[in-house]
Amino acid sequence: MNESIPAIHIQQLTKTYDGGLTALKGINLSVKQGEFFALLGPNGAGKSTTIGILCSLVNKTSGSVSICGHNIDTDWSRAKTCLGVVPQEFNFNIFEPCWQIVVNQAGYYGVPRDIALKRVDILFEQLGLSEKRNEQAKNLSGGLKRRLMIARALVHDPKVLILDEPTAGVDISLRRSMWQFLQERNAQGMTIILTTHYLEEAEALCKEVAIIDHGKIITRGNTQDLLQQLNAETFILYCTEAITNRDNLRTPDGFVLSQLDESCLEVEIDKNHTLTDLITYLQSQGITVGRIRNKANRLEELFLKLVAHD
Repeated sequence: MNESIPAIHIQQLTKTYDGGLTALKGINLSVKQGEFFALLGPNGAGKSTTIGILCSLVNKTSGSVSICGHNIDTDWSRAKTCLGVVPQEFNFNIFEPCWQIVVNQAGYYGVPRDIALKRVDILFEQLGLSEKRNEQAKNLSGGLKRRLMIARALVHDPKVLILDEPTAGVDISLRRSMWQFLQERNAQGMTIILTTHYLEEAEALCKEVAIIDHGKIITRGNTQDLLQQLNAETFILYCTEAITNRDNLRTPDGFVLSQLDESCLEVEIDKNHTLTDLITYLQSQGITVGRIRNKANRLEELFLKLVAHD
């Protein structure tokens, strides 16, 4: 396929529901092939409506949408074969065995049964589902059900994977292994579009981000470039020993420093200064920092800043 053709191309997309609610107000969005892309926004911002239109579950009011160059109005049959979707809610027959759920999905896309069974073996091995192959889906944990939905979405080998809150309700260890699986798929050339409330997830996985609010795209760009818009970051510093000279501890220019307990500091650093500057100062005061973490996810801080000023 021509790599210059976007994986997703949306132009002037609008949606007004019965009753007058306008969920989308002429959004434009293009996602290149091979991107790991995050669509972020608060509840009611328009994320689910956009995903619903891409998947043909919601009828648009106006505008155009293409998936891998196939217009969803004039060439939906080809467009849908390019798309794998993992919805937020579980929507499979919980009384069927896991392998059957995935093979049935393959049949909807015309994948021969023998090929589908081979793909099930591969996907279940990659997703840690092999031991649950013959289990009824109702017996799986929430995290394994989520993995089953990913296997089902991938069985017809789509070019684009849409994940709507893929790790909601998934414990930390399962979430991290799921991240690794998705990163491997993306490295192999699959375009992945992610909506998530775990903004740490978007920062860790996605090179490109768009933020939608009140039915409009309010910003879009490289994740790290967007993060540079932050004027300051807040860190928690864990010191190796109790701070005994707290009365002499002043706040240098460019920092807002406060003590949380006898060995823990909170510091806000403006964009013109660095952690190295702060640590150098603390060392001059006889204070050694053992561990540092962000107080808040940086993408979350950016999101709140942009939405507050929109």
